[in-house]
Amino acid sequence: MPVIRDVTESIGDAVFDAVGRTLGRRQERRDLPSDTLESDDAYLVVFDAPGADREDVQITYEDRRLLVRVERFRPLRESFEMTFPGRGLSLEGRVTLPEGPPVEATAAEATLESNGTLLVRLPKGDGDHDESTAVDGETSEDSRDDGA
Repeated sequence: MPVIRDVTESIGDAVFDAVGRTLGRRQERRDLPSDTLESDDAYLVVFDAPGADREDVQITYEDRRLLVRVERFRPLRESFEMTFPGRGLSLEGRVTLPEGPPVEATAAEATLESNGTLLVRLPKGDGDHDESTAVDGETSEDSRDDGA
């Protein structure tokens, strides 16, 4: 009977692993959840990027489209073994801003809060056309540095 139990456990582990990987890939195919807010002088786009560190985030802006890429790292946890890899590691979010005044993308600011909320502030400009650029960011003062 130990052989049957070992086979059953191996099959269960394989199924569990496959389900976790499938869920992770599904998460990677969906855009990061976001909200777009507008004031008189700027747009604010808020993304949920849990588990991201500042170094994991890339932000670009072109033709009224904001693109966020997050390449998360899954750190090893001492004395733990991965049994269900369900979180996606390569995530993206896209937002198209509403028609309106051009954006001064070179003046954009990004802040990653400790809870994984990414705030991208895009000031409105006075010119005729939008700028395209990569957006530099910062991490809020209460940010994590434990790699979670």
